[in-house]
Amino acid sequence: MALRYFYIQHLGRAQKQAELQARIEALQARIRPHFLFNSMNSIASLIDFDPQKAEAAVLDLSALFRATLNTSANFVSLKEELSLCQRYLNIEALRLGNRLSVEWKVSEEVKLTLIPPLTIQPLIENAIYHGIQPSTQGGEVKLEAYLRDASVYVLVSNPVAECGSTHTGSQTALENIQARLKALFNEEAVLKTSQLNGVFTCMLRFPADQGGQ
Repeated sequence: MALRYFYIQHLGRAQKQAELQARIEALQARIRPHFLFNSMNSIASLIDFDPQKAEAAVLDLSALFRATLNTSANFVSLKEELSLCQRYLNIEALRLGNRLSVEWKVSEEVKLTLIPPLTIQPLIENAIYHGIQPSTQGGEVKLEAYLRDASVYVLVSNPVAECGSTHTGSQTALENIQARLKALFNEEAVLKTSQLNGVFTCMLRFPADQGGQ
């Protein structure tokens, strides 16, 4: 009976790990095809008159795809994840120009904390596609990260588009992120969304683990 108990426990853990891996792969496979096409068009338009900027864009795009293909890492530093977000924003800035502005407010003490890869980048992507892109005026994406009571808080906010665009398209990404956080941190991690005074905000909280550093 004892052996059967441990065997069932082992099967349960294996099933959870398989489900987590499936969610990671689903999230990593979600780079939108039109984002790739738009990026390639932007790069092609830069080659003749600004080859250095075109080369930088190619490097940014390749870094994004490397991240989507790397399924071996359960955690990266917050600094690495934010670097990936910046590369994504660099590419979108080529397309959106002055319609996109970004405000970063990240405390130094949280940069070495560990986070599942591709956790924040999809939140930034949703902010672009559901807040900035539909608006003729564009807008500002704000990202704030800070430490409080042994937890890291990350807030990503964007204006609600005047055309009435909703965030229903982002639900798959949010559900996958939430499931991964729960599998890795149990109830210690939280992902919530809110909308107030024309601003949509995703709030992420997870334990501050610096991997022994």
